Amino acid sequence: MHTKRLAVGKGKGIKWVITPRGPHKNAESITLTEVLKKLGYADTTPEAKKILSNGEVLVDGGKIKDHKYAVGLMDTISVPKMKKAYIVSTSKHRLILVEVKTAKTKICKVIGKKIMPKGKIQVNLHDGTNALYDKPVKVNDTVVLELPSRKIHEVIPYDTGSKVLIVSGRHRGQQGEIKEILSGTASRDSLTTVGDLQTLTDYVFVVGKDKPLVDLA
Repeated sequence: MHTKRLAVGKGKGIKWVITPRGPHKNAESITLTEVLKKLGYADTTPEAKKILSNGEVLVDGGKIKDHKYAVGLMDTISVPKMKKAYIVSTSKHRLILVEVKTAKTKICKVIGKKIMPKGKIQVNLHDGTNALYDKPVKVNDTVVLELPSRKIHEVIPYDTGSKVLIVSGRHRGQQGEIKEILSGTASRDSLTTVGDLQTLTDYVFVVGKDKPLVDLA
């Protein structure tokens, strides 16, 4: 791949021919078959199937052989044979692939949590997975996972000054810094001010504390 970013997501109104499999919603994901075609590693579905069946593609550090498996926001894709790695990010209208040097970590947004026996905290992540942690963490924080172990390496707080990417809504694809957070009420969802714009807190994804961990848009 010669470009650092490549649009890969389905545009509005386009329907899947094959229903994707994986933890992400269909509208927010793309199959590995389509990814391999977009990247130029395969011209046809049979070629993509062969690459995958040979175990040449890793998602979040693990081999995926299912050609219908779909990746989504912040998933990492590695093709060791080509010495290439990518992160799934988003632009204003669709998912994009951003080429990175390595894919040894992954960032995930905390969307829920519960206390487990012995004081461990189970955090529920945006990609449909869970992780255990023994230190304070809040909903909307971002955790940095080591791959492929998925052990939490770091927590980046959802707080003023944090660097963020807006991942949904009319400001989707924009990056900035949190200026203000308004708690939700009985009649209004939580709102976050990013730069000079305001959006739902649910739409905001922390990508770094002092600076983004990687250029995602």
